[in-house]
Amino acid sequence: MYSVATEETLRVMGGHADLVTGVQLNPHNHMQLYSSSLDGSIKLWDFMDGIPIKTFTVGSKLLALYALASSEDSVFVVIPKSGERDTFQLVSVKLTKAAGQDLEAKELSVVLDGVDTSPKRIAFGREGEYVASVKEVNLQVFFFKRKQLNRFSVSAIKTKSGNNHFTCIACHPTEDCIATGHADGKIRLWRNFYHKKDYTFSTLHWHHDTVMDLAFSMEGTSLLSGGVESVLVLWHNESDCQKDFLPRLGSAIEYISMSSDGALCCTLHTDNRITIINSNLRFSKSIQGLIKSKTGLVVDPRTKALVLNGEPGHLQFYCLQSDQQLFSLDIVQRQYIHQAGLNQADLVKVAFSAQGKWLATVEEREEVTDPELQLKLWFYDEETQSFKLNTRINMPHEDHITDMCFREMDELEDDSLILVTAGRDCVFKVWVMVEDTDPEGSVSWSCDFVGSYHNYQATNCCFSEDGSLLAVSFEETVTVWDSVTWDLKCTFCHPPGKIRNICFGRLTCSKYLIGATDYGFLCCWNLLSCASKISLNMCNPVQPLLAVIQRALTAVQEVFVFKPNEPRPIYIQRNLCKEKIQLAAFVPRDEPETIGSEKYHWLRRSQLFFLTDTQELMTLSTKSLEERLTPSSKQLAVEESLPVTPFSLLLGKHRRQQSHEDIDLGKLVHNKHKQESPAVKELLHTPAHVLPSASFLCPIFINSLLISKENKSAEEVADEVEMESEKTEDDSDEERGVTEMEQEDTSAMELLGEMTCKLSKSQEKELRKIRKMDYSWISAF
Repeated sequence: MYSVATEETLRVMGGHADLVTGVQLNPHNHMQLYSSSLDGSIKLWDFMDGIPIKTFTVGSKLLALYALASSEDSVFVVIPKSGERDTFQLVSVKLTKAAGQDLEAKELSVVLDGVDTSPKRIAFGREGEYVASVKEVNLQVFFFKRKQLNRFSVSAIKTKSGNNHFTCIACHPTEDCIATGHADGKIRLWRNFYHKKDYTFSTLHWHHDTVMDLAFSMEGTSLLSGGVESVLVLWHNESDCQKDFLPRLGSAIEYISMSSDGALCCTLHTDNRITIINSNLRFSKSIQGLIKSKTGLVVDPRTKALVLNGEPGHLQFYCLQSDQQLFSLDIVQRQYIHQAGLNQADLVKVAFSAQGKWLATVEEREEVTDPELQLKLWFYDEETQSFKLNTRINMPHEDHITDMCFREMDELEDDSLILVTAGRDCVFKVWVMVEDTDPEGSVSWSCDFVGSYHNYQATNCCFSEDGSLLAVSFEETVTVWDSVTWDLKCTFCHPPGKIRNICFGRLTCSKYLIGATDYGFLCCWNLLSCASKISLNMCNPVQPLLAVIQRALTAVQEVFVFKPNEPRPIYIQRNLCKEKIQLAAFVPRDEPETIGSEKYHWLRRSQLFFLTDTQELMTLSTKSLEERLTPSSKQLAVEESLPVTPFSLLLGKHRRQQSHEDIDLGKLVHNKHKQESPAVKELLHTPAHVLPSASFLCPIFINSLLISKENKSAEEVADEVEMESEKTEDDSDEERGVTEMEQEDTSAMELLGEMTCKLSKSQEKELRKIRKMDYSWISAF
């Protein structure tokens, strides 16, 4: 669940065992929603708290979900038709109101047969009086009250602009009108469809390709359409002459949705992005997810963000902590034209320097004869907090660039910064910075050295940790070069198969060079002895660890983590996931994490991330699913058995800290009123109308930030305890002495006729000390 105002991820709700296929607000309670899944269950959620209220088990795979205000105790789903392959039907599912959280919903009634599985090809008409479905060239409309089914069809003749196949459908909210989108870019508005023969339709046409989705406004006065042109079209009064456009939305529009009040429109794009648009066709917000990447998973050294392909021609910087895009960088700097068969420039390679000051990108465009390549060097500008283009190099290689890397040394010295590119033209090139002749004294990049080995294709390159050696793989051979003189030092052969990856070890394992082949062989060479040692693959930038991902013939994927100098893995994870893992990367942590289990100690300083072919980013974690999905503030509340309010979290944490301090007197006393960020964050983000008055909260909040004067060291606390015990002992002795004095025989005083003088407290104290002294040493005399 996202915030429309801030794009922030507010809540993640997990509970289904398979792909979620539908989400619908509960029309009778707008604080709840329904969700359906391929696991055959429908869940009712309180999405404000992220709590599942009920789970209804249907049994069949649920491919789409619809909820109507006119149906109080039922929802509509699309399920496979039993006994028939690739045939689906729309059914009504009665949701029982029985007590309990896990219920069965077995009462199904068939509404339509032969429907499509796509949710945008079924729509419900005015106040739920009828339902319409499209598939291929057929349109069918079922009227609930009349129990009448009407079928219509269009010609299947292909034209220059495409065919007439239906692609989407939308129903007018207040009138009997159905809008259908077609593969040839036309929109048809159907009326009088109560009659099988007397129906009419009009045509709207602007899209040059398939109409992907349609949506009416809440009043029905306008119609929204979207397609592969990345343009949102607003049709006024169903007229072909009155329309407005919102162009350049980045990628093809797949789905369109309107808010219940009609103030906002939402579009879902093929690049895994949600765009929020105002009712006046003005861009508002964008929520960007991960995109299938050709550049691999690269980590920005400055922000620790994942860097990979964004919208066409862009790089996206994706924050792993907040699970959202930080910003997008336009690399190609050309308008992307959405047209089938048109070859356009695309971003294929990315590399950062050690401190993130320099960025190298490679873009290419496939041509019939020769590819068009560009190598760009970008410099990070501290003033604008963004990258600026420094050097553009046309055709750096005669064929595709297969790999590139920076020499990781001190970037304060420009002479030490080197970029190496490897290409299919059987050479690798070394690029260095040179000073320009202009008076501003700027720098640019030029080629300094070209290397090759037996006319083999260069496939990978990598610098050692200290930058003194460069390893370049040429098909089945790995070569090692001196990075100062560019002399060939040694070669390593590892048949069979071409080398897919190479990397140097880190820290204590920097003397090892690791390579992997496309046949599944891995090898580790000792650079000091030039001998083969063990097998490994992928490098960790902050630890001497490597990870290998293996996909067996049975499609079972496994992860092995180990050190280059030890053949036995320190961690093995089998049955990693169902999807195919395409990319992986170690991401350093800002601060080492406290992990109790020795099995996961390798996760303290870095985290291993995987990107699957379905654009899912996965990681290995020591926390359970409930801990990851529950906010930290609510975890505190559960632990302390307190109500979930920011104020109770703040006070409850202080009480627990104070109780620990009272028990552990021998420990150093820290600030008892230390600010707890989760509680304070909840306090500042909670709406004002549900909080107590500011005059009540302010003193307690301010006092929690102050340092108490009562904070003492352990020695002072111990001295106070000792002095207090002495005082208590003195008081008890004093009371005992007074009692003894009262019990003395007063007969002698009466005989003398006088009273004994009463001693002062200091004299009594001295007297008690004399009484306690040990006089046994006198017996020795």
